[in-house]
Amino acid sequence: MTTEVESARREWEDAYRRFEEESRDARRARGLHLQLAAVSGELRKRVGSTFTLGELADEYRRADSWVPEAVGVAELDPAWLAMLSTVEGAAFRLYARGAVDFEP
Repeated sequence: MTTEVESARREWEDAYRRFEEESRDARRARGLHLQLAAVSGELRKRVGSTFTLGELADEYRRADSWVPEAVGVAELDPAWLAMLSTVEGAAFRLYARGAVDFEP
């Protein structure tokens, strides 16, 4: 596994932990899970169902250009940008489990 993929996976794991913590707040959980579903749906379109972790990491580098549109946010203030980054990373972490070369 390349250093780039390992680095991306660490970012995804960190984001997923933050996502889980933020989701404990009942007021925020529904919105976070809707955003997660939107990003995951877009990942299916962009990466498909047969992919490697390297291909997923490549898409991760481009994600900032399409994630805001995928979740329907036109302009982001700094607080939303941080949360969207968490949702993005969590979606990639969950999607990575479907990679042909995934190892826990």
